[in-house]
Amino acid sequence: MPRNTPVKQRATNRFSRQARLLSSDDFQKVFKQTNYRSVDQRLTVLARQNGLDHARLGLAISKRIIKTAVGRNRVKRQVRESFRQHQRSLTGLDIVVLSRNAAPQASNPELVSSLQIHWQRVTKQLVKQLKKQQCAKA
Repeated sequence: MPRNTPVKQRATNRFSRQARLLSSDDFQKVFKQTNYRSVDQRLTVLARQNGLDHARLGLAISKRIIKTAVGRNRVKRQVRESFRQHQRSLTGLDIVVLSRNAAPQASNPELVSSLQIHWQRVTKQLVKQLKKQQCAKA
């Protein structure tokens, strides 16, 4: 006998496949054609315009820097969640987040605040460049 249970709806702002950098070529474009960069002790954020109507995220969390899988997964979870919450303000960017030496010792709140600062820096750089382009056209 079939059940008539309601189907759970997925969150509208989940970390979908289209929001990820999937291929090596996508990562290489960001590494070689970086327009925007933000660096602190814990993370490095590289970004470039992608010509799409949504942002995409790639993670490069190094085993050399964060030795344990638990540590790498913790950092990746924090980055993905922060990106998910801020992806509307990052529209049109391909972003790669790299781990740095202080990442393994950073607490979750420290990672979150670091990422908020990175997102603000990148969007500020983007707005500044867009204004320059508009002025050049005028």
